[in-house]
Amino acid sequence: MPQRILVVDDDRSIVKVLRGYLEQSGYLVLTAYDGDFAMKTLRSERPDLVILDVMMPNKDGWEVTRLVRADRALSATPIIMLTARVEDADKIVGLELGADDYVTKPFNAREVVARVNALLRRIKLDQTQGDPTHILMVGALRLDLDQHILYVNAGAIELTRTEFNMLEAFMRNPGHTLTRDELLEKAMGYAYEGLGRALDTHIRNLRRKIESDPDEPVYIQTVYGVGYRMPEQRRPADTERT
Repeated sequence: MPQRILVVDDDRSIVKVLRGYLEQSGYLVLTAYDGDFAMKTLRSERPDLVILDVMMPNKDGWEVTRLVRADRALSATPIIMLTARVEDADKIVGLELGADDYVTKPFNAREVVARVNALLRRIKLDQTQGDPTHILMVGALRLDLDQHILYVNAGAIELTRTEFNMLEAFMRNPGHTLTRDELLEKAMGYAYEGLGRALDTHIRNLRRKIESDPDEPVYIQTVYGVGYRMPEQRRPADTERT
C-alpha cells in the first residue's frame, strides 16, 4: 500500500502542483482546502503525513496543529507546515505547536517531496531498527523507545516525534557533543543550513519540558560554535524538578 499524504491549502493551484509531484513519487494524495475538512480527513483517513498551510479559512494551520497534537489518536502524525510568512517568529510558532518541519512559500515542489521522503524514511527507520535497548535513562529522564514516552521523575511528558528523536540522540550519546547537522540528521532525516532556526526552536521546546530551569539547562547544554551535548549520567537526586 502506498503511503498517504494529506495536502491542505486553500490555494487549489498549490494543492494541484504538490499532488502531481507526490503522486509521481508513488504517494497516494488526499486533499483539503480548509481546516475543518482537514480535521475530518485526518480523523477518518489517518494519513501518514500532513502538508499543512498556515493561512486558511475556518481553522488555520496553527489551530489544526494544536488539535492534532492534542488528539491521542492523531498526535504522532508528522506535520510539514507551509507558510507565506517570512518572519522567523511565525515559523517558530508552528514548531512550538508541534510541527515537525516548515517550508516557506514560494517553494520548490521537489524540495517539499524530498522533505516528505526524509521525514517518512526517518520514521520507518525508528520503527524497524532492531535495538535491544528499549529504555534509555539519564538522570531523572527515562525514555521508553517502544512506547515512545518520556518520563521525568516518573511523570509522563508529551513529546513530538522530532523532539523524541532529538532527545534519543542525546541520551544515546551522553558526554558527546552533537553538531547541529548531526542533530538535524538524527531528528529530521536531513540537514541543511536553512534549518538552523528550526533546530534552536526544538531545543528550546525540549528544555521547557525536561529542565527545572530552561535558562540554566542541566540536560541539554550549548557548546558554542559546535552544537549541543548532554552531560554524562548523573543521579536523579541531583536533577529533581521543582
